[in-house]
Amino acid sequence: MTLPSSPPRAFDFGSLGTTFDPIPDALAERIAQVHYRLGGTLKRLETEKDDTFRLRTPDGRQFILKIANPGESVAELDLQVRVLQHLEQVAPDLPVPRVFVDKDGNALPELGSGRRVRLLSFLPGTVLDTLTPSPAEVFQIGQYLARMRHALASFSHPAATRALAWDVRHLPGLEPLLAHVDNPAQRRALEQGLARFDALMPRIAALRRQVLHNDFNRSNLLVDRSGPARVCGIIDFGDTVETAVAIDLATAMLNQLPRDAAQNPVPDLLESPKRLLAGYREIADLTDEELALVPHLIMGRVVARALLSLWRARLFPDNRRYILRNTEQGWAQLDWFLARSPDDMSALLL
Repeated sequence: MTLPSSPPRAFDFGSLGTTFDPIPDALAERIAQVHYRLGGTLKRLETEKDDTFRLRTPDGRQFILKIANPGESVAELDLQVRVLQHLEQVAPDLPVPRVFVDKDGNALPELGSGRRVRLLSFLPGTVLDTLTPSPAEVFQIGQYLARMRHALASFSHPAATRALAWDVRHLPGLEPLLAHVDNPAQRRALEQGLARFDALMPRIAALRRQVLHNDFNRSNLLVDRSGPARVCGIIDFGDTVETAVAIDLATAMLNQLPRDAAQNPVPDLLESPKRLLAGYREIADLTDEELALVPHLIMGRVVARALLSLWRARLFPDNRRYILRNTEQGWAQLDWFLARSPDDMSALLL
């Protein structure tokens, strides 16, 4: 198979473009036994770029066994471990996974193949991506995002400053991926979005920054509806990075946009995201400049998702359905933003 050309290496594309052979289930069982002295049944979970299993032991305990993509650096994986350990210390009430060490006390033991493994606690709940979020859940997501921001304000790590492809501070650098967009109309829309975003780069570069989760999407949030609806889990810290506070918020708001905007156009695409914003602002502050730029940053994430997903779907055709699961809805979302002038967009949340 001829793979698409690689994007510029200024980014940490690492695991996004690294091919690997999936770990067989039997080998994963052996890894759990050898490194963690845990037996039981494994269920493979669908993920973007690694091998992840839910492990259920005979006594009913459950864990997540993650075998990293070979393109993930040790520093990047250490960042993910350290951020969870930090949250356990400073915000133990936040519903995030706990990290377990192996029999030798290692949180990131290396496998013979050069890949590394982690064992995390399993968080019960329903993945929000399989449901329609309720207004109360969306409001709570905003509150949790703000609480996460406060908890991470005192955290730092060398790998957090890497140039991550999913950090839209670096969106203009994704322009070469336009070569993998076959549809002319879609390519023109992405070009227009990139041009608008590029004009705002000096303002975006001046925004407040810190280490943040950077991926509060519905696939990474768990809810419990056995009683009053509530958010009960925040998972996947793989995109943790030092970025703008407004970018972290915009990413979360993007993931509350209506998914059927093409079939059912709405006058205000941001109606549900505004509930998330309201919850966020109960806990954390935002400047007028941040509020003015958030709509543009939401649009930037739509553009980044399309470019990265279309490129990766070619690179990993066997995982195409999962990679593109959120891409198609983005075209109508992008059209909605582009139909408004930059000044009108800046006023949407003010």
